[in-house]
Amino acid sequence: AGYRLQDYRAPTPATLQGARVVSTAEAQQLWKAGAAFVDVLPHAPRPANLPAGTIWQEKTRLDIPGSIWLPDTGYGTLATTTEDYLRQGLDRATKGDRAKWIVVYCLKNCWMSWNAAKRALTMSYKNVAWYPDGTDGWHAAGLPLQEAKPAD
Repeated sequence: AGYRLQDYRAPTPATLQGARVVSTAEAQQLWKAGAAFVDVLPHAPRPANLPAGTIWQEKTRLDIPGSIWLPDTGYGTLATTTEDYLRQGLDRATKGDRAKWIVVYCLKNCWMSWNAAKRALTMSYKNVAWYPDGTDGWHAAGLPLQEAKPAD
């Protein structure tokens, strides 16, 4: 009934009450129709304890083109600032239109997208789609991906 609080990389359910669960073909249709796509994959920051002069290369995230990447917003419990970041990001992605379709995704077998889609529903978004196959399913279908950076 609540949010998933641990083991985020595990098989996900087939449904999410209140949301439309979409296949890759359905996600592609929504993408072509101009839906707001929201990636919630966590972002690994530069480790704080790296010795000075250590070269660190950030892992590249490939997203569905046109997406907004709101990292770390799919955890089961969010700090107030992270929840505000999600709320502001959704508002920006939809241009304030709570009836606009939002497609929330991450990777296949990632509870982060399930949690974030569920949370979007509690924020009064009326047309929330959860894309459980995420970029894994999108890539497997030969659809385009582009390099992403976390949204400010």
